[in-house]
Amino acid sequence: MNKSLIVGWVFATLCVPIIGAADDRKASGKPDFSGRYDISSLTPFQRLEKFGDRLFLSSNEAESMASKAANARSAQAQPSNPQRAAPDAGGSVGAYNDFWFEWGSQGFAIDGKFRTSILTLPVNGRMPEQTAQGKERAANAPRFAWKNLGEAWWLESGDTPYDGPENMVLGVRCLYQPTASVPIRPLPYNNMKTIVQTESELMLNIEWMHWTRVVRIGGEHLPAHMRSLDGDSIGWWEDATLIIETTNFMGDLNEPLDDYKVTERMSLVSDQGLLYEFLVEDSDYTQPYGGELLWPKTDAKSFEYACHEANYAMGNTLRGARLLEKEYLASKSAKR
Repeated sequence: MNKSLIVGWVFATLCVPIIGAADDRKASGKPDFSGRYDISSLTPFQRLEKFGDRLFLSSNEAESMASKAANARSAQAQPSNPQRAAPDAGGSVGAYNDFWFEWGSQGFAIDGKFRTSILTLPVNGRMPEQTAQGKERAANAPRFAWKNLGEAWWLESGDTPYDGPENMVLGVRCLYQPTASVPIRPLPYNNMKTIVQTESELMLNIEWMHWTRVVRIGGEHLPAHMRSLDGDSIGWWEDATLIIETTNFMGDLNEPLDDYKVTERMSLVSDQGLLYEFLVEDSDYTQPYGGELLWPKTDAKSFEYACHEANYAMGNTLRGARLLEKEYLASKSAKR
């Protein structure tokens, strides 16, 4: 990895004042991050192209972002028209009612300045280009959604989008949501994070899927063949900052991700929350990428994530696919 990128990332960290209250420390004198955090935020993960390399929003831009979000939320929260027609064949059936989303009411500010994006590396705040390997892996990975043409087009193309649960992404299968887990970013809902910390471990419970990560502070990585979806995390202290290094990842299709490493940093910035930073080194991309966001503390509690108990969509998707296949084969037979 380019050493100048690491230096730049660390320098950005040092520009943030670390303020820890006395009762937020363990017996060892290290900060105690234990608590609950709601990271809902309007700040986008990637920066809009119009901002270029600009890191901060003006106060007017930040107010406009919050106002537009509030107006959109109000409009989308209106009751649906019970007399509306069915969508066109193959068309979109829409998404959840706005009641279920947790976008937050504003973006986050560091040192009083609102950010244009969570990503800060590359400097344009946008994901770097994929490598040839990354493009191939993405093309062969399970997809969240396939094109809907109202017929079983896959019987002609040779694709297998609906053969069974194994062809679907882990989130649809109610197993794991990588973007909620490592590295962590705000998502449309279930943004609660709960930390329980001891001198030797940090437990991070993630509301989305109720996935739990355990960081061994001062530990060593497991052997390379011992892998999991969220990898293997160890941590160490650099002054008042906890550094977390995660390796030994396993991909969607149980393939080892040998050239994938995530480094996270946690620092108290006040008695109200912490600063979370991340750096991803991934051979699927032409350069590392990383960013930072604030985690505000909250008294709210996590909701039950009853994904398996109410996962009717996956079963209905498979049943619908079998019906379309039956209709397709019947149509072909009638034309003979």
